[in-house]
Amino acid sequence: MTPSLIRGRPRRGRSHISARVAHALLGVVAGVAWLVLPWMTINDDAPVAGARTSAAAPAEDKTSGTDLVLPVAALAVVLALAAYGSFRRIRRTRSRTTPAATGTTHVGAYPAPGTQPPLTDLDDRSQTALVDADNRLRAFRQELPFAEAVSGPEAVSPFATAAEAAEAELSAACAIRARYEEGVPEEAAALAGVVGRCEEAERRLTAAGESLRTLRALDRDPAAALSSAETRFRELTARTAGAEAPLDDSVTGYPELAKDGLVTATEHLNQTHQATASGRPDEAADHLRAAETAISRADVLVRAVARLRSARTEAARLIPPALTGAEAELAPFRDGTAYEGETYARLLHADAVLAAVRQETTSGQPYDPLGVLRRIVQATAPLATGRSGVLAVAALLVARESVAAADDYVTVHREAVGAAPRVLLSRARLTDDLPRADALAREARDLAEQDVRLRGHPA
Repeated sequence: MTPSLIRGRPRRGRSHISARVAHALLGVVAGVAWLVLPWMTINDDAPVAGARTSAAAPAEDKTSGTDLVLPVAALAVVLALAAYGSFRRIRRTRSRTTPAATGTTHVGAYPAPGTQPPLTDLDDRSQTALVDADNRLRAFRQELPFAEAVSGPEAVSPFATAAEAAEAELSAACAIRARYEEGVPEEAAALAGVVGRCEEAERRLTAAGESLRTLRALDRDPAAALSSAETRFRELTARTAGAEAPLDDSVTGYPELAKDGLVTATEHLNQTHQATASGRPDEAADHLRAAETAISRADVLVRAVARLRSARTEAARLIPPALTGAEAELAPFRDGTAYEGETYARLLHADAVLAAVRQETTSGQPYDPLGVLRRIVQATAPLATGRSGVLAVAALLVARESVAAADDYVTVHREAVGAAPRVLLSRARLTDDLPRADALAREARDLAEQDVRLRGHPA
């Protein structure tokens, strides 16, 4: 049956109802006419010769049966139309689908049954699970160097393996979350998958954390761990005193934050000594863990400053060969062939960027070597064919520093950073496209900074 025929069914049904109503009305009119007709035809008086004369006489005081036909018929039609209108109203009320206003009680006016709850709750739960699992993993990994300093690498090796397994689950959760944000058909299933992966990561970290606490035995004998933490604290204090951040916005304030962390560590180390001397091992263990967390964060900040300084030095060394390599990549497009469209536009853009870089690096003014190297890589990447290996080295250096900087920032401010930067950072780690990894890591860092500005720095 064709669609037009299918669509025509309701109209035929309504026409059929209308025909039935018309037939009923016609029957009513016919019945009334049948009842009135004998009044016009039956005459019991015998015919006489003066009938015509008497019929012609005035009879104003008597009502003829013929005069009742039209009023009775009109009344019947009115009653039939009223009945049909009432029938239509009742039928329309019962079949309505629009919910009635609050307080109405007529049939069909109640709202439709409640639909499934929106995905907002599951979405929030998945983001919370991802943030909690990632924070748990970062805290667990920060504890491993302290345990290794006392127990040795072999004793800590199983915990490092557990951390890798948890990271694999977390990476899978981030990948599912990324596909969901790009538009996965089964949204609820995707969000449930994120929660499930995060719960599995938490389960692995919980099991490994219990074994690690047993190995360290901080609540029974924290003396060895306390001595190791103080040694690392003194070494870090010396490095922090000599740390000077280069002229780069990505590490602005890092030395100051590191010093604040060392102050916090000093307070918790003193409280650990007091609790140990007073015979409160549980309290001593808690303060020692807090001191280790502060030391780890300060260490991340100091290492980030040193790593950035080294990366800038390497980038400055790579700029001249990178410019030469870029020219080698663009040489095939300068063979005299007239390129048009997108290729020609890319060639013009690359030439403009390289000219600006040469002017900036020879002007004698301060510049950001990593930023310059990034511009060279980005400008030549659409036309690069792999002729110059130095551009691949430059791309690796830029991407590696961007990923490390974003990771350090999330680690230090993890209490304030949401799920979105962590997902982008995970994607940056896993992609083989170096310019893409650099872009994702920089975006992750920007979003993390927005979260920190919104929620504040961790205490």
